[in-house]
Amino acid sequence: MLHLASSTDPDWARRAIQAMDVILLDHAHLEKKAAGTAVNLIFRYPQHADFMVPLSRLAREELSHFELVLEIMRARDIPFERLRPAPYAGRLMSIVPVDEPLRLQDTLLCCAVIEARSCERMKLLAEHLEDPELKKLYQGLLACEARHHTTYVDLAARIFPEAQVMARLAEVAAHEAEVLAGAPTEPRLHNA
Repeated sequence: MLHLASSTDPDWARRAIQAMDVILLDHAHLEKKAAGTAVNLIFRYPQHADFMVPLSRLAREELSHFELVLEIMRARDIPFERLRPAPYAGRLMSIVPVDEPLRLQDTLLCCAVIEARSCERMKLLAEHLEDPELKKLYQGLLACEARHHTTYVDLAARIFPEAQVMARLAEVAAHEAEVLAGAPTEPRLHNA
């Protein structure tokens, strides 16, 4: 189950499909960023030894997705270049407190919600795309994105009481829905 407080308007998929070159570029950057986030958590929290293997696996999987998207872009002559990131993640992470241990809890839960939203958006793309290669790409990523969502929730529940984690996850999801509602409409996986 994905923990989201809002659903994406299906019209988002229509607009995204009209700008698939930009969506693919954004997607590649997001996979790279997701891998970096998992690795950063490994470095930041070495005292949580049971985090190391799940986060390492997650980072490798994100990098494999990054490479997959790069291959598709290369085959379509879409250059990999800088792209101004959407404000989504920065605004979402504004809910994270500065002090530990709640900083760790909320960082994990923000990562979980980002993965959930990515999964939801990729499902919409898979349902609406007519391009068979891209449809296959997004169908193939759904289970991974859902698993990454669950991994982050499970990691938080290893340290904090489950009831606390689930209550805070609902708050983070509500905050994410507000962030998304106020996001720009330019084509991105995490824009309105």
